[in-house]
Amino acid sequence: MPTKKPPLLKGRSDPVFDRLGQSPHKERLADYLALLKPLDDQGRYLPFDELRYRWAPGLDSNLCWALVKKARAAQYASLLPLGEPTAWGQFLLTPVAQKAISAVDRQATTAALEYMTSQIGERAHFSYLLNDLIEDEAISSSQLEGAATTTRVAKEMLKRHRLPRTPDERMVIGNYKMMNFAWEKRYEPLSIELIVALHSVGVAGIDDAQYSPGELRVNDDVVVQDGEGNTVHVPPPAARLAQRLQSLSTWINQSHNDPDQVDYLHPLIKGIALHFALGYEHPFRDGNGRVARALFYWFMFKNDFSAFRYIAISILLRNAPVKYGRSYLNTEADDLDLTYFIDFQCSVILRAVGGFTEAYRKSLINAERFDRWLSASGFFDRLTEKQRTVYQVAKSGMAKEFTADNVKEHLGCSYKTATSMLNGLVELNLFEKRKMGREWVFFLRGTP
Repeated sequence: MPTKKPPLLKGRSDPVFDRLGQSPHKERLADYLALLKPLDDQGRYLPFDELRYRWAPGLDSNLCWALVKKARAAQYASLLPLGEPTAWGQFLLTPVAQKAISAVDRQATTAALEYMTSQIGERAHFSYLLNDLIEDEAISSSQLEGAATTTRVAKEMLKRHRLPRTPDERMVIGNYKMMNFAWEKRYEPLSIELIVALHSVGVAGIDDAQYSPGELRVNDDVVVQDGEGNTVHVPPPAARLAQRLQSLSTWINQSHNDPDQVDYLHPLIKGIALHFALGYEHPFRDGNGRVARALFYWFMFKNDFSAFRYIAISILLRNAPVKYGRSYLNTEADDLDLTYFIDFQCSVILRAVGGFTEAYRKSLINAERFDRWLSASGFFDRLTEKQRTVYQVAKSGMAKEFTADNVKEHLGCSYKTATSMLNGLVELNLFEKRKMGREWVFFLRGTP
C-alpha cells in the first residue's frame, strides 16, 4: 500500500523562517537551525541572558532567541494561573526534572522509608538521625531568611528544648513548629485558612509588627529587593489576593494523579509550582519564603512522600541563594516560564535526596561497625539496647549532649527509664554529667 502524503500547509509562512531566508542570515542557515531546540548542547535549560554569550559570533542574537523560544513553545504545557491579570505559567520537562522525579519515586516514598527502617531493624540510633534531619530544614530555612544563629547553637536549643533568647532563635523555633504543623495538616485540603495558619505558626512572636502573623497584606507596598536594595519583584496587587489564593487552592486540590489522563502531573512538579506561586504572590508582609517552602513539604507529605520529612532542601538553597533568587526572576522575565524554577529546584532536590540516602547507608554501616567494636571491647553485654543506642550516637558525634527529656523523646521510653539508663552510662565511666540550669546534662566522657 502506498504511503499517504501529508497535507499541504496553508496560510502565512512563519516570520522567523522568513527572516532566515533573507541575507545575511541565509548564508549561515545551518548554524541558526542548529539552535532550534529547547536545551543547549550540554542539556541545560538556560535563559536568554546566559545563552547569548554561547552563540557563535556573527549570529543575530534576537533571531537565535526566537528559534530557541519556538522550540520550547512547541513543548510547553500549561501549568497554573498566576497574577493579575491572570496569566498561565507554563513549563516543559527537562532531563534534570526527569531524574529528580525518578529519585523521589525510588527513594522518598513512605514505602521506601519503611524499608529503610526495617533494614535498620532494632537499631534505635536511626531515630536520632531522623530527628536530626528534621531540625536541619528548620534551621537552614531560617538562615536562608537571614537568621544569624549558628547551626550548632540552634541544634542545642532544639535538642534541649530551651527557650529562644534572640529574634533569630525565635525564627528557628517558628520554622520548626511550622514544619511539624505542615506534617500534622498533611491530610487537609489547601485553603486560605491553612496558608494563613502556617504563616501564623511560623512567625508569631518574632516581630509581630513586621510580620503581621496570619494576616494577608492589604496594601501594595510590599516588594522583593536584592542585596543592594534594588527592587527585583513587585507582587501582583493586593486587590483580589484572596480570590487568587482560592484559585490556587482549587488547582492544588484538584487531582492530577491519573497517568491515563492528559492533565497528569507528577506531585513533585506540582509541589514546586505551589512553592513558586506563594513566592510570586507574596501574600504576607514578611515570611513568604518560609511559608512557600513549608507548603512544598506539606504537598509532598500529602502525596505519600514521607521521607521528605528528613530531606533538608533549604541547606542547599542557603548555599546558593543567588541561583535560587535568579530562578524566580528568570521565570518572571520570560513570560512565566516556570521551567527555570522547576529545573533549579529539581537539581537541588536531586542532591538532597541523594544526601538523605547516603546518610542512611552510612548509618547502617556505622551501626554494624559499632556493634562489632562493642563486642570486641566487652561492653556489648554490659549495656542495655537503649544504652548502646545513646553510646553510639555520642561516639558518632550525631549528638553531644543528652538529657532525660530528649532521650525519652527519641527512644520512646519513660522519663524514669531514660534517667536510669543515662546514670548507668555514668557508672560505667563512659559518660559524665553536669548540672546546667535545672537539669542534668550527660556527655561522652572527656568531651570538653
